[in-house]
Amino acid sequence: MRSWAEYKVGFNDSRGNYWLGNDLLSQLTLTGRYKLRFDLQSRDTRRWYHAEYSTFRVQPESFNYRLQVSGYSGNAGRDAFGWQNGMMFSTFDDDNDHDSSSCATKLGGGFWYKNCARCIVTGSYNYFFMWVGLPGDIRGSKLQTSRMWLQCK
Repeated sequence: MRSWAEYKVGFNDSRGNYWLGNDLLSQLTLTGRYKLRFDLQSRDTRRWYHAEYSTFRVQPESFNYRLQVSGYSGNAGRDAFGWQNGMMFSTFDDDNDHDSSSCATKLGGGFWYKNCARCIVTGSYNYFFMWVGLPGDIRGSKLQTSRMWLQCK
């Protein structure tokens, strides 16, 4: 489990977990034109899917890195990430979700949580690592692998 401070500055570990850092995400997306792409591998089928968002912005820390996302396209089924539009970033030590308990503590990672569901790509691999609505998934849309790509427009 990583802290607010770690998500703020970013991290990279030997298991391939990488986060650019919320400060840099905010600086880039508020001053430039970027879209966001997810590459998602289903744990059930091992197939790859993608989801793209034509608008992706992260507000500065003074707004708790509030998410602005829209313009879904792709073959990942349901727009699982867009549902979290407007949410503030949450970690176990800085809970900003709108749930009665801390989603970040419960799910094992920092993210823009809304009711702890639909899109969880920073959670614990063993249990909460999912994208609800992947085509052909039979066990709750569990992921094997996920990547988030910030792309210039």
